[in-house]
Amino acid sequence: MSARSAVSIASAVRAGTVRAVDVTADALDRIERLDSALSAFAEVWDERALQCAREVDTRIDAGEHLPLAGVPIGVKGRHGLRTAGPLLAAGCVPVGATSVPGPGTPWQTWGAGRYGRTVNPWRRDRTPGGSSAGSAAAVGAGLVPLATGNDGAGSVRIPAAWCGVVGLKVTNGRFPTTDPTGLMAPGVLTRRVADAAAYWGVVAGGTRPRTPEPAIPPEPAAPTALWSPDLGFASPDPEVVAVAHAATVRLAEAGVVRLVDTEHPFRLEDPAPAWLALRSPEADPSPTAAVHIRAVNDRRLAALFDRTRLLLTPTAPTPPHGHEGPGDRYSTALTWAFNLSGHPAISIPAGFGPDGCPVGLHLVAAHGREASLLAVAEAAEGVLGPWTRATCTRI
Repeated sequence: MSARSAVSIASAVRAGTVRAVDVTADALDRIERLDSALSAFAEVWDERALQCAREVDTRIDAGEHLPLAGVPIGVKGRHGLRTAGPLLAAGCVPVGATSVPGPGTPWQTWGAGRYGRTVNPWRRDRTPGGSSAGSAAAVGAGLVPLATGNDGAGSVRIPAAWCGVVGLKVTNGRFPTTDPTGLMAPGVLTRRVADAAAYWGVVAGGTRPRTPEPAIPPEPAAPTALWSPDLGFASPDPEVVAVAHAATVRLAEAGVVRLVDTEHPFRLEDPAPAWLALRSPEADPSPTAAVHIRAVNDRRLAALFDRTRLLLTPTAPTPPHGHEGPGDRYSTALTWAFNLSGHPAISIPAGFGPDGCPVGLHLVAAHGREASLLAVAEAAEGVLGPWTRATCTRI
């Protein structure tokens, strides 16, 4: 049952063909059997989860409509329930806290679970990425169909890419945040795009933009998209670029997107100084330069999304690295620009690199365009999928 999609589980629970408590018991059993190899969870809440599932069954019996009835989920970190209220109201059953990096971990690339370091479901000698490490590993291995995350530099999208799952970062500022820098945005990791769309429907249902959104014309049948291998400054590995570009070409050939040509390659300024100036002011000696970089990139992205619907890149510039660490490479090189700019973005599986690990394709859209981003990603899933082959038998 745990390997089923969130949407199919919820449909079955609402129809009464399966009980939420049975779905939850199945997920807990799978975690008990398999998580010792993954260490995706920092805590597992057996009794609490079963009680929550019984309450969902009671609500269903009373005729309540729950969009995500009985869906077992992981929540990022021990305090993840604080932001999971809309999901619980929709019928989700939290089964545990997924692992996050331990104290002093550089660049948020490891997870520290209850059995030690969190491993990648595809290769145990590789990291799942971070900081939503446990969420990505748990979803990639089929322990749960959906897990929450948050993304301040790529913390949802990078582990999604490296674990072969879907990772959505929403528009920055759309939801309240305790992050004073404004870089952090909520997100979700799933095995199917429809599940990410269901998450979005739930969390966005009661929100209103802080400022009025401009009128946006309807999407054409095949939205325009610009491919950039490096955003003009990064140095991604050629094998990663090749996989992501091949996926982009397949989407264009299938009519999912219409690639546009440009006279000059698209270029952003390297966002590292601007990101560091906000998150670690002591690390950047030139805040004026950082402000300038951010302003330049904002202008270039605004101009880009005035003329095309999507920007496509590889999600991460490298394959997942080993547990010894990333060295001097920033795995965030292609993602953190969009935490600074606030644009919504999603990573979807593009294929596999020579090392047998997944590679992600990164789709970025204009502010507030999550729905169209998810629509394109779901169409891409029909061309590039199925994306549900990762199981714990791989590790």
